Amino acid sequence: MSEPTPGPGTVRTARLDLVPLAVAHAGEMAEVLADPALHAFIGGAPLSPPELRARYERLTVGSPDPAVTWHNWVVRLRAEDRLAGTVQATVTDGGRTAEVAWVVGTAWQGRGIAREAAGALVALLTARGARTVVAHVHPGHAASAAVARAAGLAPTDRVEDGEVRWELRTARPDAPRPDVPRPDAPRPDAPRPDAPRPDAPRPDAPRPDVPPSDPVRSDASRRGLGSRTSG
Repeated sequence: MSEPTPGPGTVRTARLDLVPLAVAHAGEMAEVLADPALHAFIGGAPLSPPELRARYERLTVGSPDPAVTWHNWVVRLRAEDRLAGTVQATVTDGGRTAEVAWVVGTAWQGRGIAREAAGALVALLTARGARTVVAHVHPGHAASAAVARAAGLAPTDRVEDGEVRWELRTARPDAPRPDVPRPDAPRPDAPRPDAPRPDAPRPDAPRPDVPPSDPVRSDASRRGLGSRTSG
């Protein structure tokens, strides 16, 4: 089993603290998640405090797969000093891919808490190098879909285990931005190599050092040619 990977610590938003999950949170979180309605879309049933404690013990130890990292936070509403839900991220592909999930207790829903927490989570993951953020949302769960969309994810046409796969893809750090020219790109006002300069003579213009094809002979005026009279 892999050693627990150090997480990013507490994340603060305008109203919330995302606090790294601890086994000690199980008692309060069992109350937050006690409503069976929370499982309408994800299945299962609420866990008792001992069951949730055992689950949190497994989560805090970390993933048994060294290529997978688990990050879990409880969502604390600062003004009330109460836990209101959880957010989590499963990070793979060397940190480049993260699958996220969130849940907010029934008593705290409708206050934008899930949107604020999920938005902070996605921002944290992309700042730490995630290029793809994934969430799975039941097609009938409009509230969760709104949270995913607010966090920057968009639905795909993929359905996995009855849930729609949502994604946010970010550009690689070294990828060129479309509005930034390449270092070797010519300046917009630079002359084209195959275009003549504005002051360049036309190809058919006479060269100043070449006489015209029908010149007046230079000695004509001295000899009186062209003004000759017969006699």
